[in-house]
Amino acid sequence: MRKIIHIDCDCFYAAIEMRDDPRLRNRPLAVGGDPGKRGVIATCNYEARTYGVHSAMASAYAKKLCPDLLIVPGRMQVYREVSVAIQAIFHEYTPLVQPLSLDEAFLDVTDSTACRGSATLIAQEIRRRVQETQSITVSAGVAPSKFLAKIASDWNKPDGLKVILPEEVDEFVLALPVNRLHGVGKVTAARLHKHGVDTCAELRQWRKQDLAREFGSFGERLWELARGVDERPVVVDRARQSVSVENTYDRDLPDLQACLDALPPLLDKLAQRLGRLEGQYRISKPFVKLKFHDFTQTTLEQAGAPITPQGFQTLCSQAFTRGERPVRLIGVGVRLDNAHSPLGEQLLLF
Repeated sequence: MRKIIHIDCDCFYAAIEMRDDPRLRNRPLAVGGDPGKRGVIATCNYEARTYGVHSAMASAYAKKLCPDLLIVPGRMQVYREVSVAIQAIFHEYTPLVQPLSLDEAFLDVTDSTACRGSATLIAQEIRRRVQETQSITVSAGVAPSKFLAKIASDWNKPDGLKVILPEEVDEFVLALPVNRLHGVGKVTAARLHKHGVDTCAELRQWRKQDLAREFGSFGERLWELARGVDERPVVVDRARQSVSVENTYDRDLPDLQACLDALPPLLDKLAQRLGRLEGQYRISKPFVKLKFHDFTQTTLEQAGAPITPQGFQTLCSQAFTRGERPVRLIGVGVRLDNAHSPLGEQLLLF
């Protein structure tokens, strides 16, 4: 039986800002962009969350929800330094560390001899050491699988620890809402709800073939998760899946032509980022993301489409027809695969 720990820093960016400036504590605080320039919230502290503020929310809307909200700009270099220090602590307990972002990671401590081989004691010790060395708190989840460990780390936030023992898995999963399952978003949750499925106990009543018929290949995954089955390993070296750049505009782009005119500087930045990866990946397909003024968004990607300015213009035009509304954000990028093959010949973007 595996022993997996998921560590998640509590409101990471905001926690560092409050650590470095005690005047910011005990008041609604967010790290993000300027509300007057279409800024977006990166993260916020728990005082701000009581007002409904959350990450990825427009800063202007966050200020409407919480007029006293203080929004400070991010300091990514500082956050990276703290993240490196925390991950160094992880590696003292196991070489099997899979960072998901600067502020969270999976650890496989199945074969670790630290703390008498107890995953619970390892998690407790990591939490204590991060607090002592970085003056911020982290929450941890301990379970036999990745998806349960991630759920557990969110169970007693902030500054919490949740342990799901092997003999507790079945009872825990039975009562779990289906929207907590890995990969179940709003759309899938709504479809399950239409079928009267809100918990894993109700999901278990479905046969595997019926779930596959209704949800395709993901149906089999649902069948496994409803039984607590998740064999995904902790992956130390993760290949990049995409490279992209995006920009939120101070004023909405009113029409398609304005969107097309905004593409060249985005494509220049994309070409620079791809240049740093030359020889490491192969491009599989380009994509364009548009977020309209009402915050609805669409992403269009197409295998075989040319990786050229004209190719991105075509994708942008097709994506725009899905909304036909002013655009507040444009993103452009490419999907990557086959980490050991060269980028290939479709590099006309350069």
